[in-house]
Amino acid sequence: MNMRQGRDGRERLVVIGGDAAGMSAASQARRLRSPEELEIVAFERGHFTSFSACGIPYWVGGEVPERDDLIARTPGEHRARGIDLRLRTEVTEIDVAGQRVRARDVDSGAESWTPYDKLVIATGARPVRPDLPGADAPGVHGVQTLDDGQALLDTLAGTPGRRAVVVGAGYIGVEMAEALINRGFAVTVVNRGREPMSTLDPDMGRMVHRAMEGLGITMVNDAEVTEILTGADGRVRAVATEDAAYPADVVVLGIGVRPETALARAAGLPLGTHGGLLTDLAMRVRGHGNIWAGGDCVEVLNLVSGQEQYVPLGTHANKHGQVIGTNAGGGYATFPGVVGTAVSKVCDLEIARTGLREKDARRVGLRFEAVTIESTSRAGYYPGAAPMTVKMLAESRTGRLLGVQIVGREGAAKRVDVAAVALTARMTVEQMTALDLGYAPPFSPVWDPVLVAARKAAARVRGAQGPS
Repeated sequence: MNMRQGRDGRERLVVIGGDAAGMSAASQARRLRSPEELEIVAFERGHFTSFSACGIPYWVGGEVPERDDLIARTPGEHRARGIDLRLRTEVTEIDVAGQRVRARDVDSGAESWTPYDKLVIATGARPVRPDLPGADAPGVHGVQTLDDGQALLDTLAGTPGRRAVVVGAGYIGVEMAEALINRGFAVTVVNRGREPMSTLDPDMGRMVHRAMEGLGITMVNDAEVTEILTGADGRVRAVATEDAAYPADVVVLGIGVRPETALARAAGLPLGTHGGLLTDLAMRVRGHGNIWAGGDCVEVLNLVSGQEQYVPLGTHANKHGQVIGTNAGGGYATFPGVVGTAVSKVCDLEIARTGLREKDARRVGLRFEAVTIESTSRAGYYPGAAPMTVKMLAESRTGRLLGVQIVGREGAAKRVDVAAVALTARMTVEQMTALDLGYAPPFSPVWDPVLVAARKAAARVRGAQGPS
């Protein structure tokens, strides 16, 4: 007999995690099922729900003036729609066999069990915190939640010194470095890679490097942090590598995130090679008919490489939530996978990528041709035309598009969406050359930069194939 239906005739959906995936799932399930049919209980260990983690660097940097500007839907709005949302409540155990979760009130420590008929795991990700001396010292911050962002802002406001070190140069590190520059700090970025933005090939990352230095950021590449040094008061005072120490009044960890799956692991649920939960096309946890998972705690299929990948992005989390809520609410929806599209910026330099990098293609055994072209965002004679670099990878034998990277000024980044559609459709670069893209001098050259790259890639593929 169904556990909940035996009590009051309603099913109970329990959601662990109150951000993008979790509350999207809860909201979508509520659209499909009334409170009389489906009880929804959501647990969130923090103070906020449905917020934009991607917007935190812009809030810290001052471009977004208020914290609440990042909140899409408040706890009160969720509760008004018939969702029993319990803030400051952390789920500490999932009993799969008993279909129940144990939750602890963060403030009082009180614990209780809540049974479920259907379960959604949307526990998100946690910032990577290196296992180094001093990593937990006051003044060292990871930035993942609004609470993290507020703690960092409090530190910035209360720190008399104006020296900051950012550890890591991925999306988080690059965006936080710019935010700290905007706050008037002298910023050093310590990066273990050859160039910033390891999501790009190094030749494209080099352009980001130059732009960061143009902002006044000191870049330290090929450097491994060995220790975070503290003063007599216990607060951070420097970041040490094997070769040097970089003075710091505040340190931001921008090393990336890992899936928060300790609960799932303890419950015996299936995890992938990246540590994320494994789901089917309906976002149902593999082998479990009444448990779904989505957001930054899952791995997804890369449609280009054919392999599982960990891609923690808010766009995916919201889509996962829609799919999960539809299925948990009695409908049907699927999430087929991703092509790996992402954009960012450093000051006015726009950065975009989709598909595979060179090392990704090599890792899965693909032979490819790589081309790079220089173009402009508008017709060259039109005021405001800005330079743009496009790199494109195509499979050697078939000409299938494998990946695109774009670095340029205004109007560059969103051009990657054309490539994302082409990747999803499994188009060849030859087919791309015939795409009927919009043209007018204020928006593009006659040949859009993406099509120029496609023409060059198609010619390179034909050359690699040799005479027929």
